[in-house]
Amino acid sequence: MALADFDLTGRRVLVTGAGRGIGKGIALVMAEAGADVGVTSFGQANADQVASEIRALGRRGFGWAADGTSVEAMQGIADNVLAQLGGLDILVNCVGDSIRGAVAAAPGATHPAMTEADWHRIVDVNLTQAYVGCHVFGPTLLAQGSGCAINISGIAAIRASANTAAYAASKAGLTRYTEVLAQEWAPHHVRVNAIAPGQFPDPEQMTPEEYAERVRVGSAPVPLKRLGSFRDLGLLAVYLASDASNYITGQTIVVDGGRSITQ
Repeated sequence: MALADFDLTGRRVLVTGAGRGIGKGIALVMAEAGADVGVTSFGQANADQVASEIRALGRRGFGWAADGTSVEAMQGIADNVLAQLGGLDILVNCVGDSIRGAVAAAPGATHPAMTEADWHRIVDVNLTQAYVGCHVFGPTLLAQGSGCAINISGIAAIRASANTAAYAASKAGLTRYTEVLAQEWAPHHVRVNAIAPGQFPDPEQMTPEEYAERVRVGSAPVPLKRLGSFRDLGLLAVYLASDASNYITGQTIVVDGGRSITQ
């Protein structure tokens, strides 16, 4: 007998930054779990494609083009999002990118130094986006006194590497942001958690040969000897969105096959 606690039938989900990659994977698994799902993407074509894949799973699917780092842009689609979905129960903030860059120019450096504009762009796409999503759609969750938000972070939140200062700082900031917001929203019965993925290459963004090589090289240092699939993240997101996790808030859960526990 299936556990009803994990069922998302009839729940209304918005996944930002879901035109491809992790966001798309989460959106599709949410639909498999019974939710109606809307997605945002920087481009309309990708948003429409994911929405059509959601509908193919038998759920209502919608797509909107918007810059997830801009309150003005997201506010501009908010009325359509809430009207077409019929409300909102689950918000997944998944705008992000892994971008490398040195803090300052150094002799023999393999990565160029970031400009001030680069710094702001990287922080915005990985941290500010979570503020934007919650600032625009949080009032809906708070007013109804139920629901949850899930922020997609990254392994850089807990393990640093060279030439990732802006990226790592923004992901670490997202952990603290999640903890703070969980406290702010707890009195309104709205939970906030985060997922920190390890390596999750997107097979749609590379050739089969490139993907196979990425998997071969990347799997070696992982204790479970494989890289992650988007479904791995989607299943955790479903859990965090469901009633099964209704006593969990303010947490960042690492999904990396055990890589972060090795030296």
